[in-house]
Amino acid sequence: MLRVGLTGGIGSGKSTVARRLVERGAVLVDSDVVAREVVEPGTDGLAEVVAAFGRTVLTPGGELDRAALASVVFGDPAARDRLNAIVHPRVRRRSDELIAAAAPDAVVVQDIPLLVEGGMAALFPLVVVVHTDTEERVRRLVGQRGMPEADARARIAAQADDAARRAVADVWLDNSGAPTDLQATVDALWDARLVPFEENLRRGRTVPAVPALVDPDPHWSAVAARLGARVSAAAGGRGVTHIGSTAVPGLPAEDVIDLQLGVESLTEADGFRDALAAAGLPARTDIDADAPKPAGTAPWPKRFHAGADPGQRVHLHVREIGSPGWRFALLLRDWLRAVPAAREDYLACKLRARAAAGGDPERYAAAKEPWFAAALPSADRWAVSSGWSPSLG
Repeated sequence: MLRVGLTGGIGSGKSTVARRLVERGAVLVDSDVVAREVVEPGTDGLAEVVAAFGRTVLTPGGELDRAALASVVFGDPAARDRLNAIVHPRVRRRSDELIAAAAPDAVVVQDIPLLVEGGMAALFPLVVVVHTDTEERVRRLVGQRGMPEADARARIAAQADDAARRAVADVWLDNSGAPTDLQATVDALWDARLVPFEENLRRGRTVPAVPALVDPDPHWSAVAARLGARVSAAAGGRGVTHIGSTAVPGLPAEDVIDLQLGVESLTEADGFRDALAAAGLPARTDIDADAPKPAGTAPWPKRFHAGADPGQRVHLHVREIGSPGWRFALLLRDWLRAVPAAREDYLACKLRARAAAGGDPERYAAAKEPWFAAALPSADRWAVSSGWSPSLG
């Protein structure tokens, strides 16, 4: 199945997006609903809340008085942490139960208001953020929910800002227009991205590379950081590095984010193969080595995963730390960053390879190999003269 993290600030219209996704066929796990369920009367969750905060947080009928509880914890970080320690583990367990009950081919949307604040973005193969500007959100909270304006602004200010949400967003849905505009955008997301993403994951299918050069994109580094955090989470916190042409500012490149995951051994890497696939990166078993430089020596072993998300191409190269392939990927990146003439020469190689490949990605990759082998001595000399050492930055 495909798990999608859905979030957005209070008043952004996140619930509207969730409803439309359900209408299109998604399975919704709403964290707010689950959070209410785990503190219903008679639950151990409610009993623990009362033990921590007293019976003043109950209504006369014995239910949780959310307004009274909010007044206790809103301005008190320590109290909020105590509450979260009670509620969040129960929400996670119940959410896991609901997800496990979904069909194997489901698109499961987890509506999590505090996904960013809770540092949960890297746990999802795809994160959708619903955005509306602050003044419109205040207007909605006051006009539709009857919230005092000062309270609305305080609630908005207490949540993550737009920059923090953008940093984790694979999809940024702008809900500043008409409701029909939002519905059309959600429908397009469902049809063009979520449905094929789920099918790709279920079938272990990756999105093919396209040997088409595009202008440098200043967002590539941010995309790589987001994808790298996801890979690292799936791989037990191991380090992930942005490599390849998109890691070289100013260099036209194929619109593919290349990442390198360093491991102590490739056998170790096989242990989190399934976790990487669940994170959106199925293994490519047909690729198990890099062409050596120079040619004629033994291939450089690796593991290779690629993205199943049709909206974002990504290649993950898993190499042993200190191996020739691991070193070459870092050296090539840093040499191209530092030496303009090398960048220009590599771009000329790319253009020749693209012309020779006729749209075939394998022919395109093979056509570049002689340039890599020829460039390695120059890169090595630069490494010695500059005092270079492998950097994961």
